[in-house]
Amino acid sequence: MVEKETVEAIRKAIEASKQRNFEESVEIAVNLKDVDLSVPKNRIEEEILLPKGRGRQVRIAIFATGELAVKAKGSADMIFGPEDIEDLADDKRRARKIAGSIDFFLAEAPLMPTIGKRLGVILATRGKMPKPIPPGADPKPMIESMKRTVKIRTKDRRTFHAPVGTKSMSPEDLADNLDEIMKRLVSRLERGKDNIESAYVKTTMGPAVKIM
Repeated sequence: MVEKETVEAIRKAIEASKQRNFEESVEIAVNLKDVDLSVPKNRIEEEILLPKGRGRQVRIAIFATGELAVKAKGSADMIFGPEDIEDLADDKRRARKIAGSIDFFLAEAPLMPTIGKRLGVILATRGKMPKPIPPGADPKPMIESMKRTVKIRTKDRRTFHAPVGTKSMSPEDLADNLDEIMKRLVSRLERGKDNIESAYVKTTMGPAVKIM
């Protein structure tokens, strides 16, 4: 059960943020301690399914052929064939723009080596290498799941941010999402909560409110 203090902290953060002409995200900022993130195995990169969803559209692209490409229509926001991999590799500017506008990528498993070789320098550095899908599989369940998913990624920095939802969501729903993120994070840290220096919740442009 989510602690009442978390709900109140989120409510306070939302009330303290000014009205904007766009939908602000609500995010958590975490400061770690006693973790050597210069060692790659200590870094955290996790995808977390949020129980209350993202509160906004999450864009999914897929690299696929034949039947898999047909099945992805109506679910994926963008569908790329094998020929598009080469076109994007030759047009780095367009590739970077697409990588910035897409939240998650999927790919038919046999295409993964080519994607890694030709587009890895753009996708991997952004933590957006595709998840492989077996040929002939139905991608729709995975796409729907990813639309409710966030990624936490520390790289080599002890401070990192993760989206919890949007300002229009209820504090209770946001608290459920935040709790799910914190549970996964704590499970990945060697000393659990003792590896967390502090954590704050805030809207995109609003003040931070401490939650631990």
